[in-house]
This record gives sequence, structure tokens and C-alpha cells, in this order.
Amino acid sequence: MTDQKTLTSSHWGAYEVTVKDDEVIGFEDFSPDPTPSAIGHNLPDVVKGDLRISQPMVRASWLENGPSQDGNKRGQEAFVPISWDKAYELVANEVTRVAREHGNQAIYGGSYGWASAGRFHHAQSQLHRFLNLAGGYTRSVNTYSSAAGEVIVPHVLGHSFYQAEFQATTWDMLAEHCDIMVMFGGMASKNSQVHPGGISRHMVPSWMARCKDRGTEFVNISPQKSDVDDPLQAQWLSPRPNTDVALMLGIAHTLWREGLHDAAYLARYATGFETFLAYLTGETDGSVKDAVWAADITGIPATDIETLARRMAGRACFISLSLSVQRVDHGEQSYWMAITLAAMLGQLGTAGGGVGFGNGALGGVSNPRFPFKGPTFPQGKNPVSDFIPVARVTDMLLNPGTSFDFNGTTHTYPDIRLVYWAGGNPFHHQMDLNKLVRAWQKPETVIVHEIYWNAMARHADIILPTSTVLERNDIGYSAADPYVIAMKQAIEPVGQAQSDFAILTGVAGKMDLGQAFTEGLDEAEWLRRMYGEFQNNGTEAGFDVPDFDVFWQKGYIKLASPEKPGGYHGKVYLKDFHTDPELSPLGTPSGRIEIFSETIESFNYPDCQGHPRWYEPVEWLGGDQAKDFPLHLLSNQPKSKLHSQMDHGKISRADKINGRAPVTLNRQDAAARGIADGDMVRLYNDRGACYAGAILSDDLMPGVLQLSTGAWFDPLYGNHPIGTDRHGNPNILTRDKGTSRLAQGPTAHTTLVEVEKAQEDPPEVRAFALPDITS
Repeated sequence: MTDQKTLTSSHWGAYEVTVKDDEVIGFEDFSPDPTPSAIGHNLPDVVKGDLRISQPMVRASWLENGPSQDGNKRGQEAFVPISWDKAYELVANEVTRVAREHGNQAIYGGSYGWASAGRFHHAQSQLHRFLNLAGGYTRSVNTYSSAAGEVIVPHVLGHSFYQAEFQATTWDMLAEHCDIMVMFGGMASKNSQVHPGGISRHMVPSWMARCKDRGTEFVNISPQKSDVDDPLQAQWLSPRPNTDVALMLGIAHTLWREGLHDAAYLARYATGFETFLAYLTGETDGSVKDAVWAADITGIPATDIETLARRMAGRACFISLSLSVQRVDHGEQSYWMAITLAAMLGQLGTAGGGVGFGNGALGGVSNPRFPFKGPTFPQGKNPVSDFIPVARVTDMLLNPGTSFDFNGTTHTYPDIRLVYWAGGNPFHHQMDLNKLVRAWQKPETVIVHEIYWNAMARHADIILPTSTVLERNDIGYSAADPYVIAMKQAIEPVGQAQSDFAILTGVAGKMDLGQAFTEGLDEAEWLRRMYGEFQNNGTEAGFDVPDFDVFWQKGYIKLASPEKPGGYHGKVYLKDFHTDPELSPLGTPSGRIEIFSETIESFNYPDCQGHPRWYEPVEWLGGDQAKDFPLHLLSNQPKSKLHSQMDHGKISRADKINGRAPVTLNRQDAAARGIADGDMVRLYNDRGACYAGAILSDDLMPGVLQLSTGAWFDPLYGNHPIGTDRHGNPNILTRDKGTSRLAQGPTAHTTLVEVEKAQEDPPEVRAFALPDITS
């Protein structure tokens, strides 16, 4: 048989796939990509690997006894293979039972996961469409990535966080106009490997290089020097983690004291500066937030803070906020304070200046975006109003009927009897995994769609095996990328795997919802319909979008900017507002930047008041907890995978040390504990413990260690005094607390630990071992 070549797309890039006799024999980077990611090369290694789930499975005691409160066996029990028809019947009956006996709000269909490149086989959309037709479900709102930002930005700037991201100042404008880029949380190029919906060209490194060549100065404000690539020669300032707001306040006070702030800008474009100034100068609380005050909190010398303030004033200064700096206790404050700082500089709405959220955290931020809707699979409307902030899933399961505050309103946690999950992995995302394991015992039934035998599958009752991107047809699209990819099926589905669409079609059929779910269309017909709507949207916007047959035959199309004034390059965030704030006001109550928000003040939240301010974190290196746990844990994104996806692939495994995730320590901290390069170490605090392999470095500030997320959760069940992960999953250690009552976002980066050299051989890693399967 001749070789067959096709394209596929993913969160981390597009790839050219060669297949012979149903085997992948070639997997090459997409040729137009200047700096391709290696992450995708995990896929050929695992697509037919031992950890594929080969057919529908049911946990043994659930199959024998039915839904019950024996969830303590999840993660520790054998599975029984069943037929697809039996699986459809079990799932349909369980959804129907729970809805009838407890109401649809008792079904949690959060299914939080990354936005896959395939716009049709998007697991979350598929599941939500089905559950909406079945009467609805309790949903989650916001994301683990940027929950605090998603809530605070609308209050301060009057539009959604994603509108701020989508309308970000484009790289061409930054490269031409930016004089100094101050990066809170850095801008590590490894993070720009990925983007929701796909990314065919990785451009961030080359754009950063263009900024550097023009003369842009870079300042990396992070505990890690490597959060900015070495060629940029960034100044490295390493404040104590979680003290970015204090540093910004010290900068703000210096600007005000030395008359470097733009008073005219503040008067025209902002509201509430006078109230904030009374706090900054200590008039309201007796504490002057000057550089000396900030130095005491951050550990950065006051002279360095004052010097940075002067460098930022009077020139095009772009303040970049990583997503990580708001995943901390009181994370709302860093974004609010950065906006305030940019307003004091008179920079919001100017070319080369202002503020950006998530630049470099995603590969498509500050790329030009197409101004029309892409191909979308319709989810329908959810009849259930119940929701939770996404990171409060553990609290919901443990505390049904109790109330929680969120963004000025009070809600009640529903009593969840059924968890139905497709796409994503809470045993990766969620903080304090020992607490999650306890909570996961509460539902009567857990149903998951999964590809591999990861922790999510092992902690389920019913497992429905799904296909990969290589085993189905789809459309790869992102509004921040010029290429639209025809993702043609390359190989047959492995074992009995099915697409989420096929699975839910089968379940819906058992509930007399099959026609409503499919609308009488199969996969190929849905792709034509979705592409046709996309083509019409593009044509109306002035773009030349060929028809489906041309697209599918060629394998991809490249969308070009229409020939009209302005095109879609050269965008400046908030430019219209800056040009005329009366003609183009913001969507805030005042129409201006709300340095003081009467709305937030009216909520009466003690942990998020009416203007940005410094709140001491619940645990940090300057607090009492550091006496017992003197090291701050950074659980950042890995370079060899996206989250926990394909952790068992060859690219990811190559980064491990003796089969465990690597943890980076400062050499001073390691020497004080007798730890050498390559040693097995144990990280612990009062929430849990994990084993990892040590790497020593001078590029990490003393008092901080770094253990990336993504190691498949590998709990050591049994008679142990503290819940332990064998594989190096940092969320066994992280604190499960909301950022504040306003956003209730995750605070994984507010975590203290201690580390010690392992005193004996650590327990064997079982993350990639198959579970027991019985007949």
C-alpha cells in the first residue's frame, strides 16, 4: 500500500502525518511554522500504546451493585469490559434516573478542559449539547487559567477578559513602538507553544526578537530567570512570590511622589484615583506604600524599585501580566493594580504602551485576529441555572446545600449525584488532590470519556473510550492563526474507541433524543454545515474563503487580510477609548477606567474592597507559615506537554528523572538540605507529599522551588499518615482556596512546602501501569 499523507492540528501545532498500512510512519512539523513545538511528537508514541482504553469499562462493584455511596473504592478497584450497547444503556438510564429522582441540577457536567483544535469533535461542546437536550446540568464558570482576571477586568475596564485578550495590542505595534516591556511573571517562550483551537505558526519568539532588535528593553519580574529567554537580555528582578502588588504600589508611589504620573490622563480617562491615592499615601490606614515599604515586603531594594519607576515613565511602557500572577491569594489585585499603574503612566490606548494579559502565556495573544465567527458546534441552551466557579468543584461535592459568594451574589452548592465528564482532567487541574479524592467519593456515579488510563479514568465508574485527532475528521481553526486545517482521519480507531459525537449519539438514541442531538447529520455533514457557516461569515467580513470541497482537497487554507484601510493588523488595545473617551466610553458605570469601583465596594467583601490594595497572602515567605514550610512552590506549565496531556509520551518522559517529574531547586537551598543533582527528594506540607527528581540551578531565587504541573496523579493509597503522590504531581501540595469572594479563582501559586532528600528508595511509580481488568 502506498504511503498516505494528511494534516492534523492540535493545541500545540499542526503536523504532517504519513501513514502506511494503518500505522503512523511519519510525523513532521507543519512546514510554514518557523519555531514548531515538539509536544505533538508525543502523539505517535501513544496513539496505539498500551495505555489506550480499548473498550467500554465499568468499575466492578458499581456494575454489581449499581449507583451507591461506595465511592471510596474509586481509584483502587478493578474494571469490567462491556459492550457499547450495554454502555449506552447504562449511561442513558443513569442520566434519566438522576434527573427524575433529584433534578437535573444534580448532574455536574463541568467537563472543564482545553479547547481542542477540532471544532466539531470538541468534547465539552459535544457533552454540553447532549446534557442540554437531556434537561440541563450544573455548569462551571470561568477557567483555572485566568478566573481572577476574568472577573476583575470587566469591573475595571468594562468588557470581558477575553475581549481584552482578543483586542490586545498586536505584535507589530509593540515591535515598532514599545520602549520598555515590564513583564510580571515573565514571558517564557515555552508557554507560547500552545493556543486554544490550534496554532500553526509559533511567532512569539521571533516577535520578541524583533522588539529586541529595535531597542526594546525587557524587565523580567519573576522568581525564575528562565521566565524570559536569555537572548532578550532582560533585567531580572525576583520579588518574593505573591508580592507583585506590593511592588507595583511602590512603583506607583514613586511616580506620584516625583511627579512622573500623568495627572491629565487620570483626570480624563479614569475615575477614583483620589480615593486610591489616599490609600497609597497612607492617609486612610497610616501606612505609606512607598518604595521602602514595598522593599520590606518584596525583598527588592527600594533603590531598584525607584529606578524601575523612573525607567517606566515618559516612554512607551508595556506592562505584561502573565496568567500565573493572578492564580494566587487575592489574585484579582495584580491585574487591577497593573491597570492602575498603566493609567498613572498615561499609557492605556497608546501604541507600544498600556497593559497586556497573557502575552506569551498563549501563542496567539497579540496575533491579529479574524473579525468573524469561526466554525462552531452548537451547544444549545442549558435550562438549569445552577453553577459554580470552576475551581470550587471540591467544595461543591463536599458541602452540598451550603452557600458561597461570587461576584456580588450569593449562591448554593447543589447536591451532585452524577458527574459526567468529557475532556479535561480534574486530577490534573484541581488543587489539594487529597481533598479532591475525598470529595470524589460523594457522587453516586462518575461517567467519563477518556482516551488513556490516566487518573481521571481510574477514578470513574463508567469509562467510554474516545478516539484521538488521528482517528476522526475535523476542522482545525483559531481566530488568532491564519491557517485553517482539514484534519483528515489518518488511521482507524484503536480498539473499540469512538468519537464523543458517536458515543453521545448512541446514548441519546437510548433516550429518544438521537434525532435532536444529531439533527439527522453525520460527521461529514456536520463538517460541511459548520464550514459553510464559517465561509458565509468570512465572506460577509470581506475575506476570500473558498468552499468546503476546495478546502478539504487542498488540506488547508490560509486566510488573507482583506484589502481595506487598516486591514486587521496594527491594532492598539483601547485605542478608540484613548482617542475619544466620550465617543467610545468603556462599559463601566462611569465609562472610564475604574481605579475605584463603587460596584465592588458595595459588595462589602473584606478580601476585595473598592480599589486595588495589598492583602497579605494566606501563606507566603514573609508569613508565620514559612517557619515550618520555608520554600515557596511554583507549579508552572511544563515545556514537554500541555497540562497532563500525553504525559506518557516520549517527549514528556524524556524530561523525567528516574521516572518522576523534575523539581528545580536553588543551589543554596539544596546544599542546606544535602541534596545533589539527580537525587530523589520528597516535597511535603500539611496537605500532602510527593516524590520528584532534583535539578539544581542558579536561575531560581533562594527560597523558591519549581515543580511543573502535568505528572499523572499516582496516589499511594493505604495506611499512610499523609496522602502521597509517587510521580511528582504538585497539586497534592497546593491549597484549595478561592482568590477572594469576588472571583473564587484558583490559588495554586500560594503554596509553601519543605523538601528533603528521600531517605530510602521511593515507592514504585504506578502512573503508567494498567489497572486490573476482570471478565
